[in-house]
Amino acid sequence: MEQNSSMGSEKISKLMLRLSLPTIIAQVINVLYNIVDRMYVGHIPEVGADALTGLGVSAPLILIVSAFSMFVGGGGAPLAAIALGKNDKEEAEKILGTGTFILIFISIALTIGVLVFKEPLLYLFGASEVSFSYANDYTTIYLFGTIFVQFALGLNLFITCQGKTKIAMFSVLIGAITNIILDPILIYGCDMGVKGAAIATVFSQALSAAFVVTFLASKKSIIRIRLKYLKLNVNYAIKTISLGVSSFTMQVTESAILIVFNNGLLKYGGDIYVGAMTIMQSVMQLLTIPINGFTQGTQPIVSYNYGAQKYDRVKDTMKLSLKIIVGATTEYYVLVFFFPQLFARIFTPEPDLVNLVAKILPIFMGGMWLFGVQMTSQMFFVGTGQAGKSLFVALLRKVILLIPMAIILPNFFGVMGVFYSEPIADIISASISGCLLFYSLKKLKVYPDILK
Repeated sequence: MEQNSSMGSEKISKLMLRLSLPTIIAQVINVLYNIVDRMYVGHIPEVGADALTGLGVSAPLILIVSAFSMFVGGGGAPLAAIALGKNDKEEAEKILGTGTFILIFISIALTIGVLVFKEPLLYLFGASEVSFSYANDYTTIYLFGTIFVQFALGLNLFITCQGKTKIAMFSVLIGAITNIILDPILIYGCDMGVKGAAIATVFSQALSAAFVVTFLASKKSIIRIRLKYLKLNVNYAIKTISLGVSSFTMQVTESAILIVFNNGLLKYGGDIYVGAMTIMQSVMQLLTIPINGFTQGTQPIVSYNYGAQKYDRVKDTMKLSLKIIVGATTEYYVLVFFFPQLFARIFTPEPDLVNLVAKILPIFMGGMWLFGVQMTSQMFFVGTGQAGKSLFVALLRKVILLIPMAIILPNFFGVMGVFYSEPIADIISASISGCLLFYSLKKLKVYPDILK
């Protein structure tokens, strides 16, 4: 328990660096799965462009499948950390056992359900007669590895919640490296095309899942997967899913936003605006991915000290997190504002597209400097087990504000209305989330024990 107890005593700034750096690296590595697949598939002779489109069509469906792991990872891991803070290892293991059982059930249900409705879903997400076969091949193979995805993503956070972020990072690293090695062998060497990319991904996820499960079942883990707890505990299941629904919502709504954005841009602008949006979302990811890694690494500190009733350490962690995150988002926006063309050229050499992105990017990311407040608030509410507030914050920006505005504003401002919706949603949601965070920090000691 030595490493875990250090979360209640070690200097917070040093602890943050030690726990967050591996999770930031893991987040960046995790993105390589998709990037590497697209790079190799896009260069398949003669059919590369169509095959790449197929992967793009399947992306929302795959994102939805992977998002289900957050019901357990995003909800169960903070609860386990809180239990460890209370020095109740048995309760933490019961939460882990229930979470593992839920992931098995989810894997079976998703595999069967999505296979049945796969064709209409792919056409809904934009498949054509040409791209459907590629999307179908990739999705079908990917679905048979659903349980590996759920274990690799959902259970990995139970390693992070113990403060063992380097091990959590390594589980992602072995999968990413394996995928990079297997992709060219299966796609080109075995002439399997898109099917080869899917097999490489599934095999890589299986290795990551095996590593995670093996570690959590070993004596090296503070909390272990035990057969006697591998069952459905209704109380823990409800608390896990209730808290995890906000993390699930954050991921799954990305698909909805992408669909709304693309439809509006095609209607009011055309293909070049869709291309510009793709680049701008990539520029935004360059910031949000490491920030997400930072919050994942910091959240166990909040959860552990909340469970240990060390409220001053919780507050100090939140204050420092807020300074770091808002500082990072502000500095990034300054770079984007003054050098938008530089960011555009990272993704395209096309002059017209570069000029369009350079014009719109500072507007599109106009609320990013303040968006760090919402990301910090989301981390706090999940970390302290406040399911209702975490769900509200998750829904506020994307569902309550961004999607409706992206539909309404183009009626008044044309294609620019789609781009205006992003900064407006960011500023409003960050302001509301910030007020809720500051109020909650003042009332921190009065919250009931959520594990009772």
